[in-house]
Amino acid sequence: MNPLLHLNETQRAIIETARGFAATEIAPYAAQWDRDSHFDASLIGKLGHLGFLGMMIPEAHGGHGLDALTYLLALEEIAAADASVAVLMSVHNSLPTQMLLKYGTDAQQQAFLGPLARGEMLGAFALSEADAGSDAASMRSQAVRDGGHWVLNGTKAWISAGAHAGVIIAMARTDTPDARKGAKGIGAFIITPDLPGFSVGKKENKMGLRASETVQVVFDDLRVPADRLLGDETQGFIYALQSLEHGRLGIAAQAIGIARAAYEHAVAYAKERQQFGQPIGEFQGIQFKLADMATRIHAARSLLHATAAAKDRGAPIGEYSSMCKLFATETAMWVTTQAVQVFGGYGYSKEYPVEKLFRDAKVTEIYEGTSEIQRVVIGRAALK
Repeated sequence: MNPLLHLNETQRAIIETARGFAATEIAPYAAQWDRDSHFDASLIGKLGHLGFLGMMIPEAHGGHGLDALTYLLALEEIAAADASVAVLMSVHNSLPTQMLLKYGTDAQQQAFLGPLARGEMLGAFALSEADAGSDAASMRSQAVRDGGHWVLNGTKAWISAGAHAGVIIAMARTDTPDARKGAKGIGAFIITPDLPGFSVGKKENKMGLRASETVQVVFDDLRVPADRLLGDETQGFIYALQSLEHGRLGIAAQAIGIARAAYEHAVAYAKERQQFGQPIGEFQGIQFKLADMATRIHAARSLLHATAAAKDRGAPIGEYSSMCKLFATETAMWVTTQAVQVFGGYGYSKEYPVEKLFRDAKVTEIYEGTSEIQRVVIGRAALK
């Protein structure tokens, strides 16, 4: 919680609810889930029951109509307990639901937003491919119109919770191989796993976020009803990029939660670990590490909250969302590295929590736009 931020009663109640849920339903099991690479599907319904999967969905569609700042406050609490659960919550709230809200027809919104808000369906997002990561516009998955359907072929990669999602917003080319239109030749499609031709492919064996299943999804003559096209058939990639601007705020909150947890463990350990006849926290070298950790975390959180407040006012946040993701995720990697150092040899052991936090932090610098891509966005904005 940001001590410099004035919170209203709703925000305080939501933070306490998220913190209590994290303490009882997530934290006691996170280490075992990590060891087993186990995704606990029951969390979907539990998060939905508490309203955490429909925070920014309007009440008219079964959600709570809350602002981005309140959502991010709750997300940090979940991330501090387990980043794997936080990424599920982040992707669901930031990408598929927001794309449906902004670009979906009334019929599409009526069909999907209520179940998504209640946790009856989990939302996922499919943009990347094996050879199209940072250069996502070079994707090869193809969509061809066939009467009342679009027929999709291709494989999407690195799909968080793709094996459990009830709705996947997937991007595929709608231009033709002999007349490519780059970023303006891609559509966005509402995919459900019951459609003929849909299957789940390889599950990734990852360094971190091991309790978050990351899979390939395969489209083999996947027949998608034409009314499942989201918006304009040429603008899907643009929709995805605009949504990622807001999704990066969620990843920043996740990273801050990871960093906060590592810092809190480091402080507690520094108070109890004895060396040379006194707690190691009495040594200036350790105090300086803790001071730098606390300062960077607070700076990242303050930048995120200011940007979220601007978003809630309707201000453009473009490069600022990239700043949030860049600074928060690099803060998480730095803080977890320092936390391992505070723990010394124990920090390298799986018996202590900072080892997991260190592994979980790394991917935040990579997905939803690498740190390098964020610097490109910020640099271009600076030169405009």
